Amino acid sequence: MPSILIADRDANERIGIGWLITSCAIPYDHVYTAATMAEVIQCLESHTPDVLCLELDMMERGQWEALKLLVDQYRPLVLVMTAEATFERAMQGIELNARDLWLKPQTPEKIRRVLTRFCMEKKESQSSLPVRGVEGGRLAEVSYRDLFLPLKKPGKSYPLMLAQLENPQRHPELLRFLSTYPFREQPILLPLNDAIAGIFSWEDGDALSQLEQVGKRLLRDWEASFDDSLSVVLYQSDDQEQLVNETYLEASQALHIRFFRGYRQVSVVRNRISWTMIDPFLTPAEQRAWIEMLQDGDKEKLKQWMYRHFFYKDEPYPEPGLLRIRLTSILAQVRRYMKANGLDHGNVEEAYHRVFETILYAPILYRIVQELLLFIYSLIDSVFTQKEESRADLIELAIRYIEGRYTDPTLRLEDVARHVDRSPAYFSTLLSQKHGVSFRQLLNNLRMKEAQRLLLETSLSVQEIAMRTGFVNANYFSKIFKEKTGTTPRLLRNQKK
Repeated sequence: MPSILIADRDANERIGIGWLITSCAIPYDHVYTAATMAEVIQCLESHTPDVLCLELDMMERGQWEALKLLVDQYRPLVLVMTAEATFERAMQGIELNARDLWLKPQTPEKIRRVLTRFCMEKKESQSSLPVRGVEGGRLAEVSYRDLFLPLKKPGKSYPLMLAQLENPQRHPELLRFLSTYPFREQPILLPLNDAIAGIFSWEDGDALSQLEQVGKRLLRDWEASFDDSLSVVLYQSDDQEQLVNETYLEASQALHIRFFRGYRQVSVVRNRISWTMIDPFLTPAEQRAWIEMLQDGDKEKLKQWMYRHFFYKDEPYPEPGLLRIRLTSILAQVRRYMKANGLDHGNVEEAYHRVFETILYAPILYRIVQELLLFIYSLIDSVFTQKEESRADLIELAIRYIEGRYTDPTLRLEDVARHVDRSPAYFSTLLSQKHGVSFRQLLNNLRMKEAQRLLLETSLSVQEIAMRTGFVNANYFSKIFKEKTGTTPRLLRNQKK
């Protein structure tokens, strides 16, 4: 029976995972625990556990090489855990050939499912019962070991199928579907963490083209009964001496074609996928172009730029990881735009982090592009609204300033523009757009309104009223008054009497 080593500095984590194994009756023969790297190394050497569940954060620099040597020597199935979602931790997991990486905290259901699968894989690899596989040109014994380890050459290249659902939680349904599907000859089905592998025994020279038809029919039949999107990769190398492990690794690379084509596709591949290498970072010219497009708020230009640079129809495709880096480089320019406009907080900040997660993990490129564009559009709309509100506030501030100083005969447009920190021409344009009047018209309207009040409510002379409302010359005051009201100051007063 398989054994497992749970290595974590947190005693609660060790106890919790051990309890989960016991309560869910996952058939591990022995459950070992370790709180330090020294204990991990000692357990690997003394008990050679079949499964290693390791917290990466507990490692120190001097212990890394020793651990890699022991893992390479004893070859346990490795599962790594970490609280740091960093590239460095991911690379450490890859160097240990980890089959899964858990970001803490992880759900009990995920832990149970993965540990059960690991246990079953180890039991199968240890079992003496034969499993159909490839040997001497015919299907004989094969297991997960052939898939994951570079063992003996089969002497014949056989087609391999990888079937993957958009929702991996439903892979058990897919496995049942494939197990009963009427293939010409039933393949070996090996459930994996992210897909289901099928190895076919067809030796026909044109096996792959026949298998393509089978794959299309399989996709059609799956979609007729199930609503989850399926992607199928069919791979057969031209190299007759290729190991099953090599075939699997190259087919796994072909799975990433879905990043460009989406699900509901059958991809037929004969040789190793050759990704195009690109510079993932924006050039200085591209950075300037993005800053200008964002500042201009040109949604159509932004969309066309994204479509031109990220929609790929034909192979060879760029390496998906490099494209994700390039998208984060664009997001960095968007971040600068957010900060420049004071939008790096609240709901906008939360939306930014969701888009960042989408760029890192979403499986389909066009969905990432669409989410990024929608986020940018919402930013542009927010900035536009913000500017409109700012303009309105600016005009209201200017009007309050004029209302407090309209009696000053020396008040000029330049004085008001200086008060709101804008150029006279720009302020004049805003005032006209907001209220439909010029500065001089607004000023005279305020002066005439106050002059009418003084004429009707006081006995001040026309000369005094002119002085109090900002006019130095009484004749000029009377002229403007008649233009605005249709009558002279004296006639208005006499009418009131």
